[in-house]
Amino acid sequence: MPDVPARSTAAEPRGLTDLTRLIQRSDGFSEVLAALKNGRGATIDGAWGSAAPLASAALSWHASGSLLVVIPHVGDVDDFAGDLAAFAGVPVETLPAWDRPPGESKPGDEILARRLRVARRFLDDPPRIVAASMQALMQPVPTPAALGRASRVVTVGEAVAVEGLIAWLGGRGMARVEVVEVAGEFSLRGGILDVFPPDRPEPVRIEFFGDDVESIRPFDPESQRSLGALESVSLTTPSAIADHAPDALGHLADYLPGGSWVALVEPEDLKEQGGHYLARVERRRGLFTVEGTFRRLTERPSIALSAVASASLETTCRLRVESVERFSGELSKVKAELDSASAGHRVLIACHNAAEIERLGEVFAGTDLVREGRLELTTGRVRSGFHLIDAGLLVIGDHELFDRTEVRRSTGRRRYETRAIDSFLDLNEGDLVVHINHGIARYRGLQLVDKEKGLGYAEEQLVLEFAEGTKLYIPVAKIDLVQKYVGGGKADPPLSKIGSSSWEKRKKRVAEAVVDLAQDLIDLQAQRASKPGIAFPEGDSHWLTEFEAAFPYQETPDQLSAIESIKRDMAQPRPMDRLICGDVGYGKTEVAMRAAFKAADAGKQVAVLVPTTVLAEQHHRTFTRRMAEFPFRIEVVNRFRPRGEIRQVLKDAAAGTVDILIGTHRLVQKDVAFKDLGLIVIDEEQRFGVEDKEWLKSLRATVDILTLSATPIPRTLHMALLGIRDISNLETPPPDRKAIETRITRWDDRMIRQAIQRELNRDGQIYFVHNKVFDIQSVADRIQALVPEARILVGHGQMTGEQLEKAMMSFVRHEADILVATTIIESGLDIPNANTIFIHEADRYGLADLHQLRGRVGRFKHRAYAYMILEESKAVTPNAVRRLKAIEEFTDLGAGFKIALRDLEIRGAGNILGAEQSGHIEAVGYELYCSLLEGAVRSLTGKGERPRYDCSIELSWRAYLPADYVPSHKLKVELYRRAGRLRSPERLADFRRELADRFGPLPPPADHLLAEAELRILAEHWMVPRLHVEDEFLVLTYRNARRIEALARLHPAGAVRVVDDKTAYVPLDEDRSPDAIARLARGLLSPPKPSPAPAEGEAKPDPPAKAPAPGPTPDRAVPVSRGLAGRSGRRRP
Repeated sequence: MPDVPARSTAAEPRGLTDLTRLIQRSDGFSEVLAALKNGRGATIDGAWGSAAPLASAALSWHASGSLLVVIPHVGDVDDFAGDLAAFAGVPVETLPAWDRPPGESKPGDEILARRLRVARRFLDDPPRIVAASMQALMQPVPTPAALGRASRVVTVGEAVAVEGLIAWLGGRGMARVEVVEVAGEFSLRGGILDVFPPDRPEPVRIEFFGDDVESIRPFDPESQRSLGALESVSLTTPSAIADHAPDALGHLADYLPGGSWVALVEPEDLKEQGGHYLARVERRRGLFTVEGTFRRLTERPSIALSAVASASLETTCRLRVESVERFSGELSKVKAELDSASAGHRVLIACHNAAEIERLGEVFAGTDLVREGRLELTTGRVRSGFHLIDAGLLVIGDHELFDRTEVRRSTGRRRYETRAIDSFLDLNEGDLVVHINHGIARYRGLQLVDKEKGLGYAEEQLVLEFAEGTKLYIPVAKIDLVQKYVGGGKADPPLSKIGSSSWEKRKKRVAEAVVDLAQDLIDLQAQRASKPGIAFPEGDSHWLTEFEAAFPYQETPDQLSAIESIKRDMAQPRPMDRLICGDVGYGKTEVAMRAAFKAADAGKQVAVLVPTTVLAEQHHRTFTRRMAEFPFRIEVVNRFRPRGEIRQVLKDAAAGTVDILIGTHRLVQKDVAFKDLGLIVIDEEQRFGVEDKEWLKSLRATVDILTLSATPIPRTLHMALLGIRDISNLETPPPDRKAIETRITRWDDRMIRQAIQRELNRDGQIYFVHNKVFDIQSVADRIQALVPEARILVGHGQMTGEQLEKAMMSFVRHEADILVATTIIESGLDIPNANTIFIHEADRYGLADLHQLRGRVGRFKHRAYAYMILEESKAVTPNAVRRLKAIEEFTDLGAGFKIALRDLEIRGAGNILGAEQSGHIEAVGYELYCSLLEGAVRSLTGKGERPRYDCSIELSWRAYLPADYVPSHKLKVELYRRAGRLRSPERLADFRRELADRFGPLPPPADHLLAEAELRILAEHWMVPRLHVEDEFLVLTYRNARRIEALARLHPAGAVRVVDDKTAYVPLDEDRSPDAIARLARGLLSPPKPSPAPAEGEAKPDPPAKAPAPGPTPDRAVPVSRGLAGRSGRRRP
């Protein structure tokens, strides 16, 4: 009989939850469980790396209540919880810690919302596992009684006094707004109440009929559309945390159900971190002490988890676990390193997705590990590997093999903090606007105009004030004729004079200039298209497919679109010249890496040109780690490297053994040569000198070029340049990105100290930008005096390459808390843990520079803070004030393109199109300039002018959005603009559903507004620019005789009577109310539905009978004389 192996293969762990079963076999583990079940304490030591979450997961399987796991460091909670969820196979709730004193929380405070959510969850459906930092548990939560006082349940069908509910919400800390977007807000519009309770993942819409609750619907704060229906909802308000009653605040441990256990990870470290937290907090009122927190936690059966064994009288389980040494991250060495680390034992690698499993399977194919059946690959994440000695198993995460930092992103639904609104719609009374036909005016608001006194014909109109106080009233149906003025001048332009020809002359002058510009761009494009380039393979190789699939995050739609465009360009035989525009942190680097990978995979070399040494180093790290599993050689040339090494790298590049070379302007020197260059990636081209650009221009004719820009191009300009400039715009923020809270302030020691301590309280890091090298050390000393406990580094461009690299790498490795640096950090430095930035003497910077610097923070899940600091007594210029005001105003995600527009206003620079165009932009305003440019491009490329949709519907009814239906002026202008741009019945039906969902049933004036929109859509098909009523007829003014004849043929003879080359008459029914006339017009203009083709072998149906006339029997003659006389006196809009 053969020998039986010591371990059955059936029991071999294949997934992470199998490890949870395995660790329970450790000596002493069953005794620990017995102690906890009997209400006593216990200890587990030897819990190195992710073995601590593994042991916690095993405990959670046996607790009859909840398991609360307490972790020393705030920054480790999410990673620990992620490992714990992977091992336990169940979701883990996390209790976040406030980074500011609990009393300072605002209604939209996300931390408050998440803490209330956890407390509420314990009352409704207690979670199996909760992870929290020591700091989070020293902060109070509302007691169940306080939570009850701050909550109110609303149910469908019950009667609720709406005004009383509004007063209740407002009195308990909820903020009343026009549009609900973040937690802690509410809004009332007629019979619809939108509320975003802090403890809910999404807001709810409560619709009333009188005082009766008719429906409750959760809705998406981004689209504002409903997502389903609820029978009841609990509205919890922020007042739960501000309640001053004696029983208002308590400890989370009070919520733990019976049978719950507490796991204390590294108890000594917990006490130390608790002490540090209290030392950094100025106002400690309401916080629990370290001793008080431990007392609350140990009232339950508790277990201490430690890496190092310590003397204990409690029941103890000693895990035989060893930590894992670091790997080099180099593909050529990693196989031998893993074999050596495993010491003949089995290896389980947790891969972040299925593509990584496939790639690692290929990497390790043919190694002893695979041949001996000792390697297992599984999906999941393990933050820090460990070696289970008794089980003979090494467990490791794929990121550790290749020295990649693990940045864990939340997988929840995307939450937008602001909806993207076309900036030109952001109209305020008093703003300058451009009327396409009449020129520059000042917007004076919306006004309801009664067109026929007492006859009920009313509509809302935009009031524009021109020179000499002349006012023009523009119907909302023609809102597209009005644009917000964005120019480049230092002063406001003069208002145009109605009736003067100067505006038309100015428009003509600009139109001629943009034709010249468009012709130049088209000539350049044609020149490039005629040159032979490199045609890369059309399809994706196996490696490229694996590389793309191994991306650990979900690509944004914009990224996918940009990547597809690049692949298409690279496959063409002409040289690629594509510009990728995107706000800071929107994923341009990943797009560039995929292009570089495609080129290198096809055997070509890639040059990556960057403006700064620091960014070169950053890109080198990113490219190397992302491509670690592939045999590409990636090198960097910058002043951090010794000259001898640089010489050797350049020699290898010339010989063709370097696949991707990253460098600063050193790469454009004459001694740099490539054997087979296929792609150049240029980051921030505008920051290179004239000579560098000339070198690039010479290469553009033959080599594929991809340019990255952090100044996003507004969509209007992007559309204008379509077809003559290849541009991809990245406009979608990553899923968990948050807007950066921006403040402008004079230097204030107390404020700076508090802001730094808040960041330190969440284990974060801080940038302090001071752009004068001569006194940068004294600024660092001043900060050190404010926060003696902080570790501070200084970095600037005059340091030697070695010194600067050492400082930067120390900061990257979190060996320092604060980096005091010059603007060398501006370009692309990506440290997710740094989420507070101070910009000293902020008035000295341009707007784009401030936006770039601010973009260094907020690159991870935490709320980021940017402080623009001015010197105490220094005067600030008006232009600097405008710049700072703009940066403070545009804090929302994707603010970059608004920043670019405001920069256009402030600096007078047409930086996207060249300085010579800025005068033309100033003359007619940015949006009209773009539409003139687009017209020029379309005409020169043979596409013809974009058709204008314009039809005037003149019916005697009230067609507008009443103030009690849509109260917000800005929102109303946005809705009018959207209604004016509807181009299909399907889009109109969707818009109607949206209005009913957001604002309730449409009142008659709103219904009429949409009826007019429908008639405009139908009239456009027949080229009818005007519909009005004259005596007993509906009069159609038409532009195309063939179309109107086709319309007449669709109806009985005489139903549509064409009287001249511009006008057709349709007799009206007996009912001549506006609604009846609208129905008649709809029936008249609706295109005929094609009849279905008969099935094979089926007899053809008889031809359909003529449709009945839309009007009465046509036996009357059109009173032509009256009609013609009447036409001259008709109303004009």
